[in-house]
Amino acid sequence: MSHPIEDTPPSQANPPASPEIFWFLPTSGDTRYLGTSDFSRPPENGYIRQIAITADRLGYDGLLIPTGASCQDPWVTAASLIAETKQIKLLVALRTSIMGPTASARQAATLDQALGGRLLLNVVPGGDATELAADGVFLKHDERYEAADEFLTVWRRILATDAPVSFKGKHLSVENARNFHPPVQRPYPPLYFGGSSPAAHDLAGKHVDAYLTWGEPPEAVAEKIADVRARAAKHGRQVRFGVRLHVIARETEEEAWADADRLISHLSDEDIAASQTNMSKMDSHGQARMQALHGGRRDRLVVGPNLWAGVGLVRGGAGTALVGNPQQIVDRLREYQALGVDTFVLSGYPHLEESIRFAELVFPLLGRSAVTERSAQTGGAFDIRARASAS
Repeated sequence: MSHPIEDTPPSQANPPASPEIFWFLPTSGDTRYLGTSDFSRPPENGYIRQIAITADRLGYDGLLIPTGASCQDPWVTAASLIAETKQIKLLVALRTSIMGPTASARQAATLDQALGGRLLLNVVPGGDATELAADGVFLKHDERYEAADEFLTVWRRILATDAPVSFKGKHLSVENARNFHPPVQRPYPPLYFGGSSPAAHDLAGKHVDAYLTWGEPPEAVAEKIADVRARAAKHGRQVRFGVRLHVIARETEEEAWADADRLISHLSDEDIAASQTNMSKMDSHGQARMQALHGGRRDRLVVGPNLWAGVGLVRGGAGTALVGNPQQIVDRLREYQALGVDTFVLSGYPHLEESIRFAELVFPLLGRSAVTERSAQTGGAFDIRARASAS
C-alpha cells in the first residue's frame, strides 16, 4: 500500500515545553496484529504490571487504565500497581452511570492516599447502550450526561468539604453524605473526560479539569477546544486539553508506514465489516466521528499529515495513529500543542515494546531526558574492558 510522503516542516528554533506524555494499559489484551492472529497476549496481571513498571521507569507521566465489559476492572488494576510504580500517575475510570458518587468518592480518596497523590480520574458516562444495558443502565444518550452532571456535582462536593452533603436531583439523591478520609490531592484528584456531543461539551465546561479528544485532524480538534473553552468560560472556569492517539514511530518514515500496513495485514474485509457494523450501533458521537474519517475503507486511511485511521477499522474508541519518523511525530504533536493541547495519551502495538521504542526515539526531541545513552559498546561482555585498554 502506498502512502503520501508529507514534507516535514523545519523544527522550531525555540520549541515549546514538553507536553505530558501518558501511555496505555491494554487490559482487554494486547497483540502484534489487529484482527485474528497467533500473536495475541492475554491481559494477565503480570504482563500489565510489566508495562506499567516499564512506563514508570522510562519517565512517562501517566497511564490510562481503560474501562469496559471486555477490560479488567480498572480500580483493581490500579490497586495492583500501587507498590509496583513510583512516579507515574494512574488515570482510572470514574463510571458515572454504574457507580455511586458517595462510595466512589471514598474509593478515590483511598486510592489517592495509597498512591501518594498519583491518582487521576477519567469520567466515563458510557457510549455503548448495549454494554450499559448489560450493567442494568437504560438511560438514553443525553440522560447519561444529565446523570453524570448530578453525579459530579455530588462527588465534587463530598470531597471538597467536611460538612454533610445532601442533594436531590432527577437521577440521584443523597442525604448527609460525607467523606471522612480526604485524598492527598485537594480538593480531589483531577478529573479528565472525553466526549464529542454538545451534552458532553457542556459537562466538560462545568465540571472537568482536562478535556481529552480522540486523534482527529488538527482543524477538528481546534473546533472542539474552542467550543469547550467557551462553555467553561460561562461557568468562570478554565479547562486543560489533551489528545488520545496511537503511535507508530520508527527511524524512517518508510519503516513506519510499512509497520502500519503490517498491523492490519491480518484483517479480512469481513472482519472490518463486522466491526464497523457493531460500532455503528453505538450512540457515541465520538465513535461516529472516528468512523467517518475512513468509512470502513482501506483506501481512506490517511486522514492528515502522518495521521492514519487504520486502527479504527476494527478497534472502537481511539482509532487513529501518528505514523512517521521521530521528527515527523514531534512536528505533529507540536501542531496539537499550538492549539492548546498539553497532554497526549498514547499507545501502540504491542504496548510493551512500543512504549520503549517511542521513548527512545521521540522523548529526546521533545526536550525530555533520553532513555538511552550514546556508546561504542556492542553489548558484549568484554566491551568495557576493551575500551579501558584502548584508552
